[in-house]
Amino acid sequence: MILNIGQTSDDIESLPDAGFGALHTARGNLPLRSMDVRASITALIAGVEITQEFTNPFDLPLEATYTFPLPDRGAVTSLRMEADGRVVQGVLSERAQARRDYDAAIAAGQRAALAEEDRPNVFTMAVGNILPGEQVIIALALTQPLAYEDAEITFRFPLVVAPRFVPGSPLPGVPAGTGVAPDTDAVPDASRISPPVLLPGFPSPVRLSITADIDPAGLQLSEIRSSLHAIALEGAAAGHTIVQVAPGERLDRDFILRLAVADAGQVTGSLVLCPDDHAEAGDLGDDAGGLGTGTFVLALVPPALVPGSSARDVVILLDRSGSMTGWKMVAARRAAARIVDTLGAGDRFAAVCFDNDISEPPELAGALVAGTDRNRFRAVEFLAGLSARGGTYLLPALEHAADLLSAASDDTVPRQRVLVLVTDGQVGNEDQIISRLGPRLAGARVHVVGIDQAVNAGFLGRLAAMGRGRCELVESEDRLDEATARIHQRILAPLITGLTMQTQNLRIIESTVTPARMPDLFTGAPVTISGRFEGAWSPGTTITVRGVSADGAPYEQVLTGAAAGGSAATAIWARAHVRELEDSYTCLEFTSPSELERLESQIVAASLR
Repeated sequence: MILNIGQTSDDIESLPDAGFGALHTARGNLPLRSMDVRASITALIAGVEITQEFTNPFDLPLEATYTFPLPDRGAVTSLRMEADGRVVQGVLSERAQARRDYDAAIAAGQRAALAEEDRPNVFTMAVGNILPGEQVIIALALTQPLAYEDAEITFRFPLVVAPRFVPGSPLPGVPAGTGVAPDTDAVPDASRISPPVLLPGFPSPVRLSITADIDPAGLQLSEIRSSLHAIALEGAAAGHTIVQVAPGERLDRDFILRLAVADAGQVTGSLVLCPDDHAEAGDLGDDAGGLGTGTFVLALVPPALVPGSSARDVVILLDRSGSMTGWKMVAARRAAARIVDTLGAGDRFAAVCFDNDISEPPELAGALVAGTDRNRFRAVEFLAGLSARGGTYLLPALEHAADLLSAASDDTVPRQRVLVLVTDGQVGNEDQIISRLGPRLAGARVHVVGIDQAVNAGFLGRLAAMGRGRCELVESEDRLDEATARIHQRILAPLITGLTMQTQNLRIIESTVTPARMPDLFTGAPVTISGRFEGAWSPGTTITVRGVSADGAPYEQVLTGAAAGGSAATAIWARAHVRELEDSYTCLEFTSPSELERLESQIVAASLR
């Protein structure tokens, strides 16, 4: 998606920092003077406004660019630039048109800016014709869904674009961007996602301000805590809580706010219907773009029960590459070892690590082995001796894990096939991995433990969703025990499988439902399904959800819709829907050109609308 008042030009250089720090031009750095983040959190949805201020200290007009992170599931809804008392409002355009408009504005001597998405959580912004001594303010607004697992809501706002390992052979010709990594055959846009890292000890002059207004919307919050920043709490009207980051904090790690929800009993699900601003309940539209349209959000919250375990084939895949140096390697070894410790004698497993090469315990290599005490001890001993080194060659390691699971799938005992990946996810060839891996992991479940203070959450979430599993993010060693306990629950049999929906008095547009493949329901991990509806509906509108419980008994839950206003739900649905279309496009490597063109037009149309 492009939020455009223009486009980057070929001579723009990139930001010499890992995230928000300074804008770079041919004449030198334009320091980012202040960074203000204001979040409004309502239950499981957040709206965020970001304001950045910088000044041109040089004696001629300049063009500058920098790379910055945004939440991977966030939907950018507006962009605004203020300069010399004038306000330029961003418009949404298809990428090629956005670039043409930007070039024309710069050539005409006009002020212009362009924000482009290079990854779900990495954006590049260009700002053109900044006059000498001029102060420029860039404001972005976005909405994002919040993770809810095991009675805890997590608001994560990235403040760092961490370095990523880029595999492949360098491509000839002019690079796509101006980063430190060359474009390669595996990562053709590596130069756009590799801003130089700020040197240790280099001063960071940016004034950081983060404020969050929390409305629990009926949920009972028992605790509010920040994992990586010092915060202050104060009460406000109508049960709101205001959270502020302490002065002096820096933009060198993600901001993570965790809201613990008190146990209020068995909440099994909810259905929210959000009509479009122009639509009234009861209006009947001719198509998806007419009156009477809206967005539905259905949430299923599982009971806090742990089902009995079944026989499992489990591959634990540990990233030992150079980016895992320090506390991340320690945490990764411990996480992998604890997962090994949870296995029983009836399970089979393999412990695999990777960097440039793939390694296994010598006596356990080549196939899945029984989860006996002796084999588990050997695996844990092997994991304990690992240190970080080499590159993040993730794709070959995942393919090796898929081969191990496939080779063992002909066993006569029914088994659940599970892959657990422990990594920071800092790779640039995400689309290549998703495209190549999808068919090879059919029937297996993929769970991911992401370890980093600036984890590649977007990619790891996509990988887990592709394998109908869960993604746990660990930003410090303090969170490790909690995360590994959750993964232990995840690799047990799901509570409910084969979920389906049946509507009454509500016409859902089937092609818009996301996720398109209904997920299974696990202990402590709610499932959210959203999509578009059209036509008349009433407060009595219902959706019946059916499935099969772990014990084979039928499951059925009838949810009655409640109306809600605002556009946040629609923006969040649209972001997820576009991502799903993009993933489908990535996996259509051998599809006809006409099918690719059709899907491409769908992506552009959905983004623009």
